[in-house]
Amino acid sequence: MAGRWRHDNPFEEGDGDVNPFSHPRPTPLPPEPAGFYNDIGASVDIPLDNKKDLKKKERELMAKEAELNRREQEIKRREEALARAGVLIEPRNWPPFLPIIHVDISNDIPVNLQRLQYVSFASLLGLVICLFWNILCVTGAWITGHDPRIWFLAVIYFITGCPGAYFLWYRPLYRAMRKDSGFSYGWFFLFYFFHIAFCIYAAVSPPFYMGRALVGIFQAINEVGENAGVGIMYFVGFALFVLEALLSIWVFQRVYSFFRGKSTEAQMRPDAASRAPPF
Repeated sequence: MAGRWRHDNPFEEGDGDVNPFSHPRPTPLPPEPAGFYNDIGASVDIPLDNKKDLKKKERELMAKEAELNRREQEIKRREEALARAGVLIEPRNWPPFLPIIHVDISNDIPVNLQRLQYVSFASLLGLVICLFWNILCVTGAWITGHDPRIWFLAVIYFITGCPGAYFLWYRPLYRAMRKDSGFSYGWFFLFYFFHIAFCIYAAVSPPFYMGRALVGIFQAINEVGENAGVGIMYFVGFALFVLEALLSIWVFQRVYSFFRGKSTEAQMRPDAASRAPPF
């Protein structure tokens, strides 16, 4: 054979031939700059403090810390000086939501006297409850038509009796048991006696001038005949004052027994020393 058979492909481009189905090639895009980790875009400069500013702030913080440490050491030195001088530091810690007095019986009072001190604190709280309930009862009596002066007198009992009880007999007893002070014991006995007398008087509440300012048995009997609801409140107040008086008498007896026992022991010590054998 003179030559091979050739199959002409109409889609192939030959020399000088133009394929009618061909498309023009796309123009390539210009190259774009790529940043670090393909972060395309212009860099943003974040202003930073220079080294001088950082060192200045560091020096200021160190100076403040040194000043706080100096003040803390000064406070500790003063507290130690007061403790050596016998001055007791009593930070306010009770009640927890609004500290107004210092009560830390478990740390301040000897173990053998803690129960008695807790009961005396209950006596203080009992007086606060009695005087507050007295205000409520007298308010009811005032609303039902009694003299409004009894209400003002009941308020005076409350605003003078509560802080007076704390400063006149509870705090002296606290200090007496904490420091073993005979003067504080004497102060406590004097004013606690008046406290017991007031509780007994309030529980009786004789029909004297402005007698209904206190919820005693006589006023409760008179009030229940006029207004049953207020009369029942007066009877409850009478019961509270009776319980307060009984509790206070128990505390007085216990504290007196303890104080008398200590006095007897102190008097017996010299006799025991004189009877000791000379060897």
